[in-house]
Amino acid sequence: MNERKFPVKISTVCMKKPRLEVYYPKVSGCESGVAEKRINDQILHLVNQMIRDQGYYDNPQTDITAYYELKTNERGLLSLTLSNYAFSGGAHGITLLKALTFDVETGYNYELKQLFSPYSNYIKVLSDMIKVQIKEREIPLIVDFNQIRPDQDYYLADKCLVVYFQQYELAPYAYGFPQFPISLYDLQDILAEDPLQRMLY
Repeated sequence: MNERKFPVKISTVCMKKPRLEVYYPKVSGCESGVAEKRINDQILHLVNQMIRDQGYYDNPQTDITAYYELKTNERGLLSLTLSNYAFSGGAHGITLLKALTFDVETGYNYELKQLFSPYSNYIKVLSDMIKVQIKEREIPLIVDFNQIRPDQDYYLADKCLVVYFQQYELAPYAYGFPQFPISLYDLQDILAEDPLQRMLY
């Protein structure tokens, strides 16, 4: 389906200000300079958005430390997470975890719904699989889980779609970020032709 799909190059950029230390990725080596700029612009936009969302500019007591993790960098897909820890006093800080999944040829960032066929009931399929994992793993819930949001947080790793929830969104703080890996092979009947079908072969 897709011939040459080498990994793109990733370098680390450090943003340092008083009370702020952020490490984030910069992409290079894309075949398209336009796509490369689009990817880097979206990463930097999200980095800055997360800093604002965690009150860095509003609260002079807020300290932020941030880093990133690469999850997938193959077959023309780049999936990564950005993790920001903010401490403003109290018993503990709060971490925000966001993810981006790009087509490195176009710079397009995929929303969860765009990974699936237009008429597939992907919300129910994923939610049912997550319910099974919640039960099997005996995850303590602070709210009843019925179904995921259409734009639920996710990333791609090891031929899996990993759906995850923010701190306090589903489980107690001590549980961190509840993450639910789902094999792409278990979803192949409802996957859109692109981008995830390319990961199966």
